[in-house]
This record gives sequence, structure tokens and C-alpha cells, in this order.
Amino acid sequence: MSNRSITVIEPPKGWEAIDLRELWQYRELLYFLAWRDIKVRYKQSFLGIAWAILQPFVTMVVFTLIFGRMIKMEGEQIPYSIFAFIGLVIWTYFSRALGTSTLSLVANSPLLTKIYTPRAILPISGSLAALVDLVVSVIFMLGLLALYGYYPNWGFLWMLPFCLLAMLTAVGCGLWLSAINVRYRDIGQIVPFVIQIWFFLTPIVYPLSVLGEKWRFLFWLNPMTFIIDGFRWAVTDYPFPPLGGAAASLLIVAFLLVSGSYYFRRMESSFADVV
Repeated sequence: MSNRSITVIEPPKGWEAIDLRELWQYRELLYFLAWRDIKVRYKQSFLGIAWAILQPFVTMVVFTLIFGRMIKMEGEQIPYSIFAFIGLVIWTYFSRALGTSTLSLVANSPLLTKIYTPRAILPISGSLAALVDLVVSVIFMLGLLALYGYYPNWGFLWMLPFCLLAMLTAVGCGLWLSAINVRYRDIGQIVPFVIQIWFFLTPIVYPLSVLGEKWRFLFWLNPMTFIIDGFRWAVTDYPFPPLGGAAASLLIVAFLLVSGSYYFRRMESSFADVV
């Protein structure tokens, strides 16, 4: 008599969260997909990984020339160019991870229709692949900070929790948007526009101090506000975000992850039929 076990795969019968244990079992596939995305991105690229530095650096130069003298940095204690570049580093990672995650299911449709894998691996792998660019740009950022007198120390390790929060925010949004994009393909066209609007609603090239007091709380409902200001605090003399704003941002990140997990799992059974 055979001792082979049979695994029966059934769609969820109700609202269920993504199975984290199953994701861990498929971790090697997750690493492979992330590495594949990295190689595809820089295949036949003239500058290669240097794009990870050029994009935030050139943007920083443009904004410094345009807004450097217009925006008052009184009380911020750091030069405007450094202020902008730090924000652009973490934002560039987030926007790239979110864009890749949104298109991940449609771009990998054979994996949905021919074999079984935990579908959530696909949007998560997009966020992991973008981490390579983040590491390269952070290394360049540390060199730039040294030129301004901010030398690396153990306090710089506080960057890591904020990088993790940026990744979790991208994953939470990516779970929602990738699942919706399977059914409504124009989501993939809308997301770049939403990211552009989101950019200007985040204190990346301007400090919150230029806003009126009554508007600041609304900005703390944007989790990237806490992440970017916290990132600045970790590597410079920038003040730490207020605890109320930090709590609001963390709750939003948790909501995006939990709700995205449940919604993704709910829609997962229809992916192969619709894609």
C-alpha cells in the first residue's frame, strides 16, 4: 500500500488571512522570483545599478535648484539638499516596489494558471527585489552625508526599522492593488498617477513646518510621512516625529497589511480564471 500523501487545494470558504507558514515553505521560490526581477530590470542596461543612485540624485539637484531658496528650513537643522535626498531615497524604493507589486500577478500569469504557488509570493517578491536599489542608494547617501559632516555611527542602524516599514507599506498596498489589477487592468495605468500625487502629499521636498497646524495631522495619516521623517531622524539631527503622528502612521500600515491580506486571500481563487 502506498504511503504517498495527497494534498487537496481548495479555495477559502470565507474571509481568511494569507497563510504565513505556507509562504515560509515557499521561501526559496520567493528569493528566486526576486532575483529574477533584479536581473530582468538591469539586463542590457547601460548604467546598470547606477540608476538606483542617479534617479534620486538628479531629482534632488532639480528640486534644490528650484525650491532650495524658496522653502525655509528654519529649525530643521539640516541643509535642504540633504533633506530632499534622504526623502527621495526611501520614496524611490517605495514607489518602485509598489509599481512592481501591482503588476506582479498579471506579469506572471503562467504561474497562476499552470502550477500552484502561494499567490502572495508574487507581490511580495516585487518589494524584495527593489531592496537592492535601496541598499545601493543608501550607501551613496552615507557618503553624501559624510561630506556634510554626518558620519556613520551606531545610531544609523535606526534606518533599518524605517526601511522595513516602507517595505511593509508597499506590500500592504501591493496586495490590494495586485488583486484588483487582475480583474481591472486599468489599475496598472492608474497607479503611476496615484504615486505621483502621493509624492506631493508626502513631505519629501518640503518640511511639515511649512504647513498650518490644522493640516499636519492629515499628513500623519499618510504612513510615508512618518517613515521619511523617521529616516531623516535616524541619520541626521532632524527631530523625531511626534508620537501621535507615529502611532497614526503605524496603525495605517497595520490596517493595510491585515486588510490587504484578507482581501487578497478572498480574491485568490478567481485569479487563474480571470487572468
